[in-house]
Amino acid sequence: MNRSSMSTRAAVFGTAVLALSALSACASAPQGGATPSAAGSAGGAYTWWDPYPQHDAASAWAKRVNSCGQQAGVTIERTAYDTTALTNQALLAGQEGNAPDVILLDNPAVSTLADAGMLTAMSDFGLDTSRFDKNLIAAGELDGKTYGIPIGANTLALYYNKKILDEAGVDPASIKDWASLNAALKKVKAAGKKPITFSAIGTEEGSFQFLPWFWGAGAQLTQLDSPEAVSALELWTSWVKDGTAPNSVISNSQNTTWEEFLTGEFAFAENGTWQINSAEKAGFPTGIVQIPGKGGGGAPTPTGGEFITVPVQKDTGRYNVTKKILECMTTPEGLVETGTTFAYYIPSTAEGQQAILAKEPDLKPWVEAVQSAKGRTSDNLGTKYPKISEAMWTAVQKALSGSASPADALKEAQAQAKQATGG
Repeated sequence: MNRSSMSTRAAVFGTAVLALSALSACASAPQGGATPSAAGSAGGAYTWWDPYPQHDAASAWAKRVNSCGQQAGVTIERTAYDTTALTNQALLAGQEGNAPDVILLDNPAVSTLADAGMLTAMSDFGLDTSRFDKNLIAAGELDGKTYGIPIGANTLALYYNKKILDEAGVDPASIKDWASLNAALKKVKAAGKKPITFSAIGTEEGSFQFLPWFWGAGAQLTQLDSPEAVSALELWTSWVKDGTAPNSVISNSQNTTWEEFLTGEFAFAENGTWQINSAEKAGFPTGIVQIPGKGGGGAPTPTGGEFITVPVQKDTGRYNVTKKILECMTTPEGLVETGTTFAYYIPSTAEGQQAILAKEPDLKPWVEAVQSAKGRTSDNLGTKYPKISEAMWTAVQKALSGSASPADALKEAQAQAKQATGG
């Protein structure tokens, strides 16, 4: 069932760890962790690793996981790590031959572990993935096979401060493309307010936040220096140059950006689904609009969120029960339960999305954003993505700091990415 031998896994292990150290997408889980338990092979115990150390054994999430074990007739032994530690532990466990039965992985990590021969393909495992949204499940695909199922998705949009927009005479519904967004930002600036903030930090978070503008201009990750890509970086650079966005964006993490927005001084902030609850508790009325594409419509935004995956096991007889656990987690009802447990996960199937909207109609803009979202490792980029992303965020840093023009920065980035990926 696995894609390569253990010797191949050993060869790619060092590279995989280095690549995955950069892939912290939404950064929704705080630092922390627990001591790993070996894969249970007796007494009906099945091991489960996830990146949610903030949810302890008494949490609604832990109860959700345990209930799926109970339905499958086994006990779940759950271990939680932060995102980066989880993936590195998964790679080590795979090498040592004691991988857990189930791992929830940050979606860009799926193709890397699959390429290392550590994950079981869903088709080999007997699971049909055809009901899941193609744009979401694409992040778990590699060379024609699917290696995981999204338990939900989160993504980016523009949060706005309604009080500031009202004072500036801006109707958020008028924002349909870059031109109308720029017009709105100018009105806010003329009213003496701060127009927009975002994260352009030199890490994966910076790439994550730049991608909607990059893709929204029609650019492709295989050609970082295209005219479309240049126009996206010119947009961000112009905002920093003329004070529409603060200089702090160059070092802002997504959390820092959100803290700026919560001061009530900014009209817009680019941020994610995971801030829904925080936005509701802000000291001012908030709303969201989709990030617009250059020529109109919603821009494709990158998907965040975890995939449920099945590491290769020596005892293939364990897969029958593991399949039951996965099916419990990914029924339409199960996806809705997960979404409402976390308050920021949109189900990954059309049926699940309709069901969660019946319970939470205010999530409609987020459902629409997820429907047009795109996986960062999609287009069969797989393990090439981290190298391309690093070249891209480096270009963004150079352009925003003024050390290179957008065109020159991206030209250099394309050369860097080409050399790094051998493409």
